[in-house]
Amino acid sequence: MSVLKRLGLLAALFGALAAPAAATTLRIGLVADPDTLDPEASGSFVALQITGAICDKLVDIDPDLNYVPVLATGWQWSNDRKALTVKLRQGLTFHDGEKFDAAAVKWNFARYQTSPASRRIKQLQPITGVSVVDPETVRFELSAPYAPLLMLLADRPGMMLAPQATAAAGDKPTESPSCLGPYSFVRRVAQDRITLRRNATYWDPSKVGFDEVQFVSMPDANLRLIGLRTGQLDLIERVAPTDLDTVRADQKLKIVSKPGLGYQVLQFNLNNGPAANNPIGRDPLVREAFEASIDREALNQVVFNGAYAPDNQPEPIGGTYFDPNFPVPHRDVDRAKALLKQAGQPHPSFTLRIANDPVGVQIGEVLQSMSAEAGFDMKVQPMEAVSLFDAADRGDFQAVFAIWSGRPDPDQNISIWVASDGFLNRGLYKNASLDTLLAQATTTIDTAERVQLYREAAAIYLKDRPYLFLYHYNWLWAASTKLSGFVPYPDGVIRVRGMHPE
Repeated sequence: MSVLKRLGLLAALFGALAAPAAATTLRIGLVADPDTLDPEASGSFVALQITGAICDKLVDIDPDLNYVPVLATGWQWSNDRKALTVKLRQGLTFHDGEKFDAAAVKWNFARYQTSPASRRIKQLQPITGVSVVDPETVRFELSAPYAPLLMLLADRPGMMLAPQATAAAGDKPTESPSCLGPYSFVRRVAQDRITLRRNATYWDPSKVGFDEVQFVSMPDANLRLIGLRTGQLDLIERVAPTDLDTVRADQKLKIVSKPGLGYQVLQFNLNNGPAANNPIGRDPLVREAFEASIDREALNQVVFNGAYAPDNQPEPIGGTYFDPNFPVPHRDVDRAKALLKQAGQPHPSFTLRIANDPVGVQIGEVLQSMSAEAGFDMKVQPMEAVSLFDAADRGDFQAVFAIWSGRPDPDQNISIWVASDGFLNRGLYKNASLDTLLAQATTTIDTAERVQLYREAAAIYLKDRPYLFLYHYNWLWAASTKLSGFVPYPDGVIRVRGMHPE
């Protein structure tokens, strides 16, 4: 596409933003439109970028992965590690004026644990009760010690919604959540933008630096960069590595980067409906052959200019929970062909569904070319992101790409995908022995014991290959030099709290 055509498309996409926005408007270019803005039901990474600005959590992580208080002011474990008592900030109100207290926390967790629409049920299963000790104190009771609990309070389950306003929405997804964050919801234009405004009653007003925040959906990395360079955006996520030199050469822009916990995964449909009835879904030998046909390092060089970290596990290479017994495999086309012959499938065909951003499509095309040399007939089908994951949730896919931003506790990097009831296990992979190991790994806080259990688990799911983990991100953002206060985090989530104009 020519530069002139890109600029014309950019103007059409931005609509009302064609004129310069007010100095107190922060405009952020995102790679996709989110699914729901209700943290109970959301499963997309891009939704975290937005709900984080609307909904403060009880706890968060800092850039070094330490847990820090937000709506909570502190916490204390019981001696047997089967209860966590959390102290809350006093005098806070939700965007709609409702009071925030321990009763509101209890209501939120009841919703997260019991709502039919909730994706958090499995994550919160170890919580047997949430007690109101007093208005400023809540106690979480556990069936057994549960290592990931603090991490969950720093994730979607820690986002607190206004009970009355949320209940009034009934069984409809809450697209305009009333929370306690620095910005409140104003409007959403699907496939275009989401607009937020300053929360005038925010508990830490020094962290609210703009009158308005706009999240603009722009799948094309080139258009996001053009928007930034022409002043229509102030910050963009997931800069294409091939554009880094362009950004560095522009004195009005700056690159911000952070080694990431996040990774890209290729998910196969093994048991979820009729779409699973194909060779790559039925036969682990075919999936093994597909992995043997691809070259992760070549993919990294061709698509990402060598900026990412090829990997075959949900934990970063060299990390505490990475299993060195399963190093990143090298490409072996002859072995791939032999495996397909053994499986009786010399030319298996399947469709890879992928989000319709140009980089994602390029990944699919590179994998398509590599696997074809081994005999695979892989079709690449780009789809709009929300439609893509709606279809995946229904089991309407043979293979699909997904991104996970990563968490500081290994359970939420692994179990969410491979446990039988993992909330992102869209292909319905099941292995009872694996489920037992994963459950055991959450009930101990001993790191050495957990490492051993996760290695035993890896020996199962890396052999079955319900997923292929491809690489870990080095998160890349670009921003205007007029923007201050942007701090990168290893989970890749943008925290607008604390950002302000220069």
